[in-house]
Amino acid sequence: MPTLSDTQIRNRYRVQPNDANNYETLHGGELMKWMDELGAMSAMRFAGETCVTAGVDDLSFHRPVPVGNIALIEAYVYAAGKTSVKVRLRAWREDPRTGDAERTTGSTFTFVALGEEGTPVPVPELTVETEEERELREHARDAES
Repeated sequence: MPTLSDTQIRNRYRVQPNDANNYETLHGGELMKWMDELGAMSAMRFAGETCVTAGVDDLSFHRPVPVGNIALIEAYVYAAGKTSVKVRLRAWREDPRTGDAERTTGSTFTFVALGEEGTPVPVPELTVETEEERELREHARDAES
């Protein structure tokens, strides 16, 4: 059975002018797209199947990401149902020169695993083994409420 750590993915995206709104900061829709893509990768790593987005909970933007900064996004599976997977997503803005980072965004996405016929298929149980994994799972659960 996959562990929470098996599903943990981080990626960085350099914010370019074509990613920005008229305030020269990352467009929220672009960040959401990047989060959705990374979340799907995490869900697929867990389920071993193609996963599609079923829902987005509480997508909160706390601060902007200026052009030239890096958007750092982290995703991990923290809960599984019969055919669905909950993925916690967090984003930071990172200064490319110093590595200093500030949290900008948080959300939970729900994905559904699909088989070859395009219909929902069962997902495995999530295993949480380490104290760090337990803390990440609890943090994600707390963010839901």
